[in-house]
Amino acid sequence: MAILAIDPGNVKSAYVVYSDGMPKHFGKIDNGDMLEVIQKYKHSTECLAIEMVACYGMKVGATIFETAYWTGVFAQAYGLNRTTKVYRKDVKMHLCSSMRAKDGNIRQAIIDKYPPSGGGKTPQIGVKANPGPLYGISADVWAALGVAITYCND
Repeated sequence: MAILAIDPGNVKSAYVVYSDGMPKHFGKIDNGDMLEVIQKYKHSTECLAIEMVACYGMKVGATIFETAYWTGVFAQAYGLNRTTKVYRKDVKMHLCSSMRAKDGNIRQAIIDKYPPSGGGKTPQIGVKANPGPLYGISADVWAALGVAITYCND
């Protein structure tokens, strides 16, 4: 099963095409360009798993509303009936079994799921000369990969 997972942002969003437990294609791009990615993978993936913003009782600013707007745009572009919302709390619980988990904890939990087959001090990521299965993943792409893993229950 191949899925498209997105960690949306107000200006740029991260995505992962996830298949057979592995990130196949990924990146962080401008939201306008994400629509092209959605069209490219719309028919070769089973669903769109997208991180959904949620209220935790704190005041939010304009960037959260822009992110929510883009979440809807992406879901509409992919197809509402083929889109699943994944909440950050679910990613934290699935990967770390704790609501207190931070981005670094989630990143480490993802790294721990993969075989140490590359070079360097983190062989799951590896180095250019000897890449691991997570080579090239950085920044918000970790969050998109967390959404994919949580959706697939891997």
